[in-house]
Amino acid sequence: MKRVIFPLLTVSGLVAAGLLAAVVLAAGTPPPATTTTTTTGTTAAATIASGVTIAGVAVAGLAPEAALAAVTRAFGAPLELVIGNTRVLVTPDVLDAAAGTQKAVDRALLAAAGTNVPLGIATDARQTAVFVAGLARRYDRDAADTRLFLRHGRPWLSRERAGLRLDQRRAVRDVLAALSPAARETIVLVQRKLKPKLTRRGFGSVLVIHRGQNRLFLYRGTKYQRVFGVATGQSAYPTPLGRFAIAVKWKNPWWYPPDSPWAKGQKPIPPGLGNPLGTRWMGLTSPGVGIHGTPDAASIGYSASHGCIRMRISEAEWLFNHIDVGTTVFILPH
Repeated sequence: MKRVIFPLLTVSGLVAAGLLAAVVLAAGTPPPATTTTTTTGTTAAATIASGVTIAGVAVAGLAPEAALAAVTRAFGAPLELVIGNTRVLVTPDVLDAAAGTQKAVDRALLAAAGTNVPLGIATDARQTAVFVAGLARRYDRDAADTRLFLRHGRPWLSRERAGLRLDQRRAVRDVLAALSPAARETIVLVQRKLKPKLTRRGFGSVLVIHRGQNRLFLYRGTKYQRVFGVATGQSAYPTPLGRFAIAVKWKNPWWYPPDSPWAKGQKPIPPGLGNPLGTRWMGLTSPGVGIHGTPDAASIGYSASHGCIRMRISEAEWLFNHIDVGTTVFILPH
C-alpha cells in the first residue's frame, strides 16, 4: 500500500507545484499584447488608440470591424440640402461618391492618440452636376411679367412675379465639399432672383377707344389720364375691333392713297395744311389703320373716316409725344 500511495502523493505534489508556479507567473508577469495585421501587412494594435478620429468620426477603442462600420455608416448618411422652403436629402451613392474607409481604418490602428485620420473620398463632379441640374429643373422658375387685360372697359394688370435660378456651379462645389462626414452640415443652395422685365409700377401708356362713343381714353397703366373726342370709321369702312399696338410714329407724314375703291385715282399728298393725316401719324398693327390728326375738325365725334381714328391736330400732336411705339390699343364696339 505504501508503494501505491507514494507515487500518488508524488504526482499530486507535482501537480500542486505546477499550479503554484502558474499562479506566481500570472501575478508577476504581464500577458503578451494582442495585435492585428492591417491590409498593408503592418502589425498594429487590435483596438484604436484613445482620441483617434477618422474625418471627425470617433473610433477610439474600437476594433477594426467596428471602426469600419462606424465610418461607413457616417459617410453613407444623407446630405441635407435646402432649396427655398424645401428640404432635400441625398446620399453619397446617388452622387457616385465613394470613400476609402478600409485604408483610413488601417491608418487609425497605427495612429497615435488624439490623431484625426483623413478619409479619402473619390467624387464624380459630372454626376453631381447632373443631380444639381435635376434640382434646377424642378425648383427654378421664370420671372413672370405683369400682363394687361381689360375689365369693364378699363385696363387691368396682373401681379408680376420674380423668378428664381439655382446657382448650379456653386451648388456642385458646396455639395462636393460637404461629402466628408466632418462637414455634414445643412447646405443652403443659393437661388438668384430674376426680376420681371415688365411690372405694374413701370407699365406705360394704354389707349382704349370706344368706337360707338367716338372717344379715346389714355391711361398710364391702370390710371386714367385723359380723354379725347375722335372720329372713327363709317359703316362702310368700320374701324377694326380688337387689341392692337402702335407700330410706327411719323411726324409730318405723307399721305398715300390706300388700295381701296374710295381712293382710286388719287395721288400722294406731301406734308402741309392740306394733308388728310394732319401733322402726326401713329400707325397700328392693323394694316392701313392709324391714329392721326385731321384738318376736318368738324368730323370729330362722328363715324366719318375710312377706318382710321381721327383727332384734332393739336391733340394728335400731344398724344404723339406721350405714347411710344408698342403702346397697346384696345378698340371696343361701345
